[in-house]
Amino acid sequence: MSRVYNFSAGPSAFPQAVLQQAQQEMLEWRDSGMSVMEMSHRGKHFSLIAAELESDLRELMAIPDNYKVLFLQGGASAQFSFIPQNILAGKTKACYLNTGAWSEKAIKDAKPYCDVLVSASSEDTKFTTIPDAATWAIDNDAAYLHYTSNETIHGVEFQSTPDAKGLPLVCDMSSNILSRQIDVSQYGIIYAGTQKNMGPAGVTVVIVRDDLIGHAPKSVPSIFNYAEQAKNQSMLNTPATYNWYLVGLVLKWLKAQGGVAAIEQHNIAKAAKLYAAIDASSLYSNPVEIASRSRMNVPFILSDESLDKPFLAAAEAKGLFELKGHRSVGGMRASIYNAMSDAGIDALIDFMAEFERSR
Repeated sequence: MSRVYNFSAGPSAFPQAVLQQAQQEMLEWRDSGMSVMEMSHRGKHFSLIAAELESDLRELMAIPDNYKVLFLQGGASAQFSFIPQNILAGKTKACYLNTGAWSEKAIKDAKPYCDVLVSASSEDTKFTTIPDAATWAIDNDAAYLHYTSNETIHGVEFQSTPDAKGLPLVCDMSSNILSRQIDVSQYGIIYAGTQKNMGPAGVTVVIVRDDLIGHAPKSVPSIFNYAEQAKNQSMLNTPATYNWYLVGLVLKWLKAQGGVAAIEQHNIAKAAKLYAAIDASSLYSNPVEIASRSRMNVPFILSDESLDKPFLAAAEAKGLFELKGHRSVGGMRASIYNAMSDAGIDALIDFMAEFERSR
């Protein structure tokens, strides 16, 4: 078997050790006599998997006791509308920072439920920067401030936690959760799809402060209601049980790597190495301002667009897959989440240099 280096933005590469453990446990989990995917979500075996999943996430992120941890379905995109339905609490306005495609989607889906105030936008720079915090217009009467911590398509990332000026801070952390240390107590809600740094597609983690729960109007269906989900341990309906199990394996793998502090240093080194290779090149360039560059998603363009297809074909021949940039921006993109190894980064850099020499 020959595995490729997978630079997909999501679903993304898994740690190989996790895949091997899942393979070993496919027919029987521990001494249960059955596969995880056969288990009742109410049974004793899956209850243990669920408890370990939450406990490990709380440990890795140092989640305070006054936060609920939910494991939901619908992807992070479902939360774009669930958040205003749950936490407006009688207010009519919410503030949003617009830093890319996923921010724009969150803004669009919130508009049916509240007046969306765009406190800052980097659209005028084609989403290659993070707006200067001194220019943000935050309304004190708004219900919350929402932002996307890492934009996968444009490759921009917040390098610190924004000051919400007293508002509950809500963050779509889908593409950089568990990649860097954060202080959860600075947030009202953190939400993330798992298909980038945490596991397979199909699970959405929502970490929500207790005081923000219980304000949804009666018109909100139970399945969308954070209070109802919290009361039922995220099991109002049958959860994606096997996906929960896989997320749990990834969390245990991350703990074995030394936790978030250790993986953050690894991510810093990986990204620095790749950006240095791009910056030293006359063929490749990165359009994002240096202070706003993402550690997770590294877009780059070739100086001659006609070389894009030959580049991608030659990359695949070398076992480097999913490097094509998003259709809305073009060029290339290397997504280098937690599971991407140093060997993968080195192989990409070596190939890029070889391809440039051949031109």
